[in-house]
Amino acid sequence: MEHLLLGRSGLRVSRLCLGTMTFGGGSGVIAGGGTDDSVSKAIFDRFAEAGGTFLDTACSYSDGRSEEVLGDLIAADRDHFVVASKYGNGRYSGLMRTGNSRRNMMRSVEESLRRLKTDRIDLFYLHVWDKTTPIDEVMRGFDDLVRSGKVVYAGLSDTPAWEISRANMMADLLGRTPVSAIQLEYSLARRTPENDLLPMAQSLGIGVTCWAPLAAGILARPVEAAGQSRRRPGQELSAHDRPVVEAIAQVAGKTGYGHAEVALAWLLQDERFGPVIPIVGATKLEHIEAAVRALEVRLDPADLAVLDRSGAPDLAFPHNLLRSDFGREVTAGGEYSRLRTRSA
Repeated sequence: MEHLLLGRSGLRVSRLCLGTMTFGGGSGVIAGGGTDDSVSKAIFDRFAEAGGTFLDTACSYSDGRSEEVLGDLIAADRDHFVVASKYGNGRYSGLMRTGNSRRNMMRSVEESLRRLKTDRIDLFYLHVWDKTTPIDEVMRGFDDLVRSGKVVYAGLSDTPAWEISRANMMADLLGRTPVSAIQLEYSLARRTPENDLLPMAQSLGIGVTCWAPLAAGILARPVEAAGQSRRRPGQELSAHDRPVVEAIAQVAGKTGYGHAEVALAWLLQDERFGPVIPIVGATKLEHIEAAVRALEVRLDPADLAVLDRSGAPDLAFPHNLLRSDFGREVTAGGEYSRLRTRSA
């Protein structure tokens, strides 16, 4: 499996990241849909066999069991793997064990280290922005953890672009640990990060990992079955999702690839905002097999265009103005065609 550098850091990570939210049974943040230890090991082994080294977990996944299972799986060759975990989220944990505070960060990292049976976490994310903890408190906490050796790189997950950019400006000015990676929801069906988060990451040199790259299974199924995903059983496809699923079906029928392979291939090949690393979860071995096959898929420009048009996001202001023909010509004195730009 190809490896790349995560953002502007020197951290080498595999082109796919294995999401282990289901390891340990799936209780806690998610109810049901988890995998027992034997299935978790089979999924992990197949990912590692394919050359995957990048692993994602969190303190809240399966009430901590995900980290425990993962710790056992990596124990034989800890240095071969890049382990990402998170703090601050816990749907059933109560008020005092959640949030982004330094107090919670320090408690959580110690508990995660014990469950993972390791001396450091390679990439430690704030899981979900709580909208109350000052970002300077978060960034100072990350810096102290990195200096202590308990964390190697810092990340922010599910956080607004303006808060992330402020965090990294603060880190740069004060000579502290920067945000090396962000985690966000992104797929052919969920493309609103193209408004701010992805252009920001590209501009600042921040690595991007994305969860739900198959939109919770919607994009892995044919149109007639797409509503039967684990998170939305029996629901009809929305007016937004249907054209996306139909476009995937069209390209899959033409190329002979599976639906999941096509949807993941678009994420892997579309690098308008730099590389995005899909976090692929699995409850069955066949799920990870499809993800690995997606690495070999090469869609031609026409197929990529069909997929891109199907789920193109509505641009929010001011992006709809700035990326319009009118906006471009106004800012270039009517000669935008002569200007070579750095990004989309």
